[in-house]
Amino acid sequence: MEKRKLLGMTLPELRIAAAEAGLPAFAAKQIMQWLYSKHVRNIDEMTNLSLKGRAALAERYTIGCQPPCDVQQSSDGTAKYLFPTDSGETVESVFIPDGDRATLCVSSQAGCRMGCRFCMTGRQRFGGNLTATDILNQVYSVPGSERLTNIVFMGQGEPMDNLDAVLRATELLTVPDGWAWSPKRITVSTVGMKKGVERFLQESDCHLAISLHNPFPEERQQMMPAEKAYSIRDLLALLGKQDWSHQRRLSFEYIVFGGLNDTERHARELVRLLSPMECRVNLIRFHQIPDTPYQGASEERMIWLRDYLTRHGLTATIRASRGQDIFAACGLLHAATSPLPQGGMPLNTTNYT
Repeated sequence: MEKRKLLGMTLPELRIAAAEAGLPAFAAKQIMQWLYSKHVRNIDEMTNLSLKGRAALAERYTIGCQPPCDVQQSSDGTAKYLFPTDSGETVESVFIPDGDRATLCVSSQAGCRMGCRFCMTGRQRFGGNLTATDILNQVYSVPGSERLTNIVFMGQGEPMDNLDAVLRATELLTVPDGWAWSPKRITVSTVGMKKGVERFLQESDCHLAISLHNPFPEERQQMMPAEKAYSIRDLLALLGKQDWSHQRRLSFEYIVFGGLNDTERHARELVRLLSPMECRVNLIRFHQIPDTPYQGASEERMIWLRDYLTRHGLTATIRASRGQDIFAACGLLHAATSPLPQGGMPLNTTNYT
């Protein structure tokens, strides 16, 4: 009998697991605490469960956490980890320390179906959706997880294209019996799948980031083929009806390409489209990838665009690039969507069951 994984289960599901192991109903909350508060690596560590109950639980279930199988370390302190998934694919996550803050950029899919022409992930074969277990394992098993202050769903994949798993993961990260994080510590990005965004706004309080990159639909479609199916104008009409003045933050990601989307014409249109909303614009340096016609804007142009937007009432910042030397910066994630290569070994397999 194949064992099921506890990581990713909600409290009602853990009640069923406890009952199957002959444990009392209250044991479900104990198991949940061991998982999401204490991050145990095997069922034997759940010491407030009876020996008999632990043995019965271990016959049917495993924790489900898997350590990273590779790591690359940047000169700026950023670390990129390669994680195995239940389907045999691999995905990359990026750990970004910054003083007393540490952010983890997690993946939601192996590859991506959106096909953005400036993104390495969009060029690799789509390997399928990650399970909630796969997503949470990146948080659970990354070295230094206890230091994390923020999580961004900006790794490989389009989160709204795998929304069931993403919502389950964010629920377990934020519910009191789970990680108990504030939703303010989590940001989910999207190219703009309107139906997914509508559902996300209804079912989650986490922050939302829109990958915009060009305010003109025709030009945006040349860079982001998903614009044809998911109109940015339709999405902005939806977002304009929301109240962004309180808990949830809305941001727009804007990779700046030299001579392509950094002109005054683009800046004026950004102001026209976005100024009615309470939002921020994150300007991102383009990180060169092979066989692309795009070039990054100069630093002077980045500063000019930031200052123009700021003068015209938008909150705009230039995002610091991290991990570029290990291909961990924005748009560079590109894990092999295939089983682990021969000789690929976890960093530390001790007590992972």
